[in-house]
Amino acid sequence: MNKLLVITVLTALLAINVEGFRVTRQVEEEQGTLTKMTDAFKSYYNDAVNTASGYLDNIRGLKLEEKAKNLYEETTKAVSTYSGIVHDQVYYIFYQ
Repeated sequence: MNKLLVITVLTALLAINVEGFRVTRQVEEEQGTLTKMTDAFKSYYNDAVNTASGYLDNIRGLKLEEKAKNLYEETTKAVSTYSGIVHDQVYYIFYQ
């Protein structure tokens, strides 16, 4: 009987103390139309920037800049070689 009385008293004290620790609800302020529109615009803008950044990261992953640079260098070497040959031919045609 003593154990039951002690458990009942402790449970009652616990229940009273728990009520004192209730968290008050925070009331959200109602947003106006301009705030909603601004938030939506910011959200769309951030989504667009993140998508574009993802695309740029994918492009950089393909190393297209390196490939374009190598193609340019190889092309200029070939063109300079052939232009040198044509220059020599034209020179020897006029100045034998």
